Amino acid sequence: MRMAMTVANFSAGEAEELRRACGAKRSRAAMQGVEENLRRGMNENDITGDVQDRIVKSITSFAMYGFPESHAASFALLAYASGYLKIHYLAPFTAAMLNNQPMGFYAPMTLVKDAQRHGLHFLPVDIQQSQWACTLERDGKGEVCVRLGFNYIRSFRRETAEAVIAARNQAPFTSMHDLCERVPELNKKELRNLSGAGALHHISSHRAITRRDALWDAELVSRPAGPLLGQIEEPHGPSPLEQMTEMDRVVTDLKLTGVTIGKHPITFLRDRLARWGVTPVAALGRLHNNALVQVAGVVICRQRPGTGKGIVFLSLEDETGIANVIVMPDLFEKARATIVNFPALYIIGLLQNLESSVSVKALKVVPLEIAKASIKSHDFR
Repeated sequence: MRMAMTVANFSAGEAEELRRACGAKRSRAAMQGVEENLRRGMNENDITGDVQDRIVKSITSFAMYGFPESHAASFALLAYASGYLKIHYLAPFTAAMLNNQPMGFYAPMTLVKDAQRHGLHFLPVDIQQSQWACTLERDGKGEVCVRLGFNYIRSFRRETAEAVIAARNQAPFTSMHDLCERVPELNKKELRNLSGAGALHHISSHRAITRRDALWDAELVSRPAGPLLGQIEEPHGPSPLEQMTEMDRVVTDLKLTGVTIGKHPITFLRDRLARWGVTPVAALGRLHNNALVQVAGVVICRQRPGTGKGIVFLSLEDETGIANVIVMPDLFEKARATIVNFPALYIIGLLQNLESSVSVKALKVVPLEIAKASIKSHDFR
């Protein structure tokens, strides 16, 4: 504002108009009108040619990228405080982040995996232990862990969770039949989702129940017994259903809760990726600048900022960390359908490893076959 008043004879009102244009959601139209006034005023002061162009560029560039100092200070404080809490109080910090979704840049799944890589342990949703929100709990080793809450079960109502907790406070549940009888608010979909997500593993007092066992038992207690089933009041023994594999459990976790505290989906592809010569994300920093590399992972973010001249930025996550991938406009146009529509990608590119900043400039982008239920990406396009 002072520059405009000094070199272009802007009045205080005109300078305020300039300030508003700078903050008008990166409005090129608003800045174009201001630029004309800037140049007219500088011409009157015999400021022309290259000097005029540099001054205009300085102001208009700030309008496209900058924001007020007070905002910068606020963001800096948030970043500092968040970093301090994450380092010194990882468990409560993570629980608070998970309990205040949606917020921020990363999806809950990415927050969970990052916390696990930093040493935090998680406990699953459990009908006998969980609250509505994620809570802190000590495991058998005395370590502070985050217990996932009922809020992470899809289509699970808060009033149902409160009814479960109230009944459980009277006495632990002893069976599927006991749960359904004491919590009539529990509907079929909620019971199925609890079963599929592994939340009923400890529902029985005399045996551990697998997810498929729980799904089978849930169907028996939630519908009238017909002549083929007989008059069964209480399920007995394991179900005839094939038990879930580890990959099945991860996919079901993602489908029913949006997170998994089990293995990252890319883990199940690691042997194949290693045969292809794919480098884990955590190892990229040990390679030299401009090296030809192969990376693969789940896309957790896609960005194509208006000021990026058509460049697309991807965040690619594997079980070891997050890689930044740069896709130039020509490659994006060729591979647009793949980049936009596939949840996981295999990328060949040149490593940019400069001053501890690591990214991959993509040369080729290929879809990576992975289970459909995957990490939800945060896209800005």
